[in-house]
Amino acid sequence: MKRPPVIVVQLIHILGPMKGEIQELTEPVISIGRHPSCNLIFPANLTSISRKHAEIFREGNQFKLVDQSTNGTFVNGKRVKEVYLKNGDVLEFSEGGPKVSFLTEMKEAKEEVERLSPPPSPREESKVSFQADLPRVEPKRPMVEKPSIVQPVREETSEVAVQLVKVPLVIQYGPTLRSYKELPVTVGKGLKCDFIIDHPALFDHQAQIFFSQNQYWIKDLTGQRSVQINRKPIGLQAPLKPNDDIALSPRGPIFRFLGEGRLAEVDEAPVEESIKPSERKGETQREAIKEKESKGLRSVFKKIIDR
Repeated sequence: MKRPPVIVVQLIHILGPMKGEIQELTEPVISIGRHPSCNLIFPANLTSISRKHAEIFREGNQFKLVDQSTNGTFVNGKRVKEVYLKNGDVLEFSEGGPKVSFLTEMKEAKEEVERLSPPPSPREESKVSFQADLPRVEPKRPMVEKPSIVQPVREETSEVAVQLVKVPLVIQYGPTLRSYKELPVTVGKGLKCDFIIDHPALFDHQAQIFFSQNQYWIKDLTGQRSVQINRKPIGLQAPLKPNDDIALSPRGPIFRFLGEGRLAEVDEAPVEESIKPSERKGETQREAIKEKESKGLRSVFKKIIDR
């Protein structure tokens, strides 16, 4: 008899006393408040949070938030009493209080996933096997040095085919953190995109993240050389390597590729002018800061992927 899947709730703390922490819970009822019996316990001196502030109930494959507090619970900025939650929703406990991002992951037995998957082709045998709980994707060690992608605009001699591939992708933008189990993923401000970003500089379909030749790629869907990697516009598409900064347009937003299918927004204004020789010392300093920032971002994602 097939066992039902295990659904793991992830609460990613983005503001408050536990900022940066990630809690994983599988209970059918998740209680939130200052009382010691709660699953998510806030400090006793945080009096804006009620002792029994809210509960999250599992109903089948859905989760319903029920507010039980004095100061209110907010979902995506709107005060609610009862609401069904979606992946990426931001929960705020009392106005101006702690915030968490809500995510769920469905886990099935590994053998079930493998039985449902088609036999891999010789090309796909080298890829990391897909699991439903965002597994670690081991980076492939190239035999030779990869060509630099920080050169000025260049055209791809041949277009890399975009195919449906089961590999993980995690995107963090502001308080939103969303995970995907297969690529390609389309990014833009259009409602039909997989990851929607409401940004005035973006087209309805801005870019596409896909996986090919054992690495992640980005494709510019605008036809206007809008997508930049490390401040240099790409042609049609380009491969990604760890610590690459990806500007979806010359006016942002900017993401950093942390490797292993992880994209995190960075607070850095796009720079369109080329760097002068006299500024190279400053650029070296910026690279050191960039690496330090990347380590901090990776530590958060590591809690999600390395379990």
